[in-house]
Amino acid sequence: MRFFSRIKAAFSSDKQLICYLINVFGFFPKHITLYKLALVHRSAATEQNGHKLSNERLEYLGDAVLSSVVADYLFKKFPYKEEGFLTEMRSKIVSREQLNKLSSKIGLDQFIQSSQDSKSYFRSMTGDAFEALIGAIYLDKGYSFVKKVVINRIINVHFDIDELEKYENNFKSKLIEWSQKERKEVKFNVVSEVGTGSKKQYVVEISIDDTVYANACDFSIKGAEKIAAEKAFNQLQAEEHNLQESA
Repeated sequence: MRFFSRIKAAFSSDKQLICYLINVFGFFPKHITLYKLALVHRSAATEQNGHKLSNERLEYLGDAVLSSVVADYLFKKFPYKEEGFLTEMRSKIVSREQLNKLSSKIGLDQFIQSSQDSKSYFRSMTGDAFEALIGAIYLDKGYSFVKKVVINRIINVHFDIDELEKYENNFKSKLIEWSQKERKEVKFNVVSEVGTGSKKQYVVEISIDDTVYANACDFSIKGAEKIAAEKAFNQLQAEEHNLQESA
């Protein structure tokens, strides 16, 4: 039965996607419709029975599955590390920045269906599609299978865990940690909104003891906070360096 299914797939309109899944992820899909839906961005959603069909639900599911798999992987790889370290390492692996890069690296972005100008506005689109694909694999093959795929085909191939340990990406936490140590008051404020609808962006301002240090704009408050936190943290480090030089 499986042999005839593969013969049929070889002549189907989904041949490219099926070959991609085999070559990159190492398996033949049972229900190709799940994977096709995982690659439909909300900007290209179609309506069926009053509901818009896009990859948002699969993204939600894939996010949870991916987080669980990575947490389990790190727990076993670092048996003596504390919870804080494990949480930070998981954040580095499943961050939107990393997943966006990964999607482009493995060519997943070439299969995403979206509106013509969506790539300019939805910078997390490729990473979201990867999470949706993980959700599709989970529904199609089960948790044990998707766990093997993530570890053997993604983490072991595309991530350098030793390098990730050295990489700093949680600048907001570092900034808050610094402020507590130095007895400073750090505030993250949404000062304005730009645009409307799906193109709306948030402007976040960071102040330290009522002195504005940085601001940034992004399509989510969390994203804007992250960018502004990195700017503020780098500025603080530069100020500290200048003080040491002049001492």
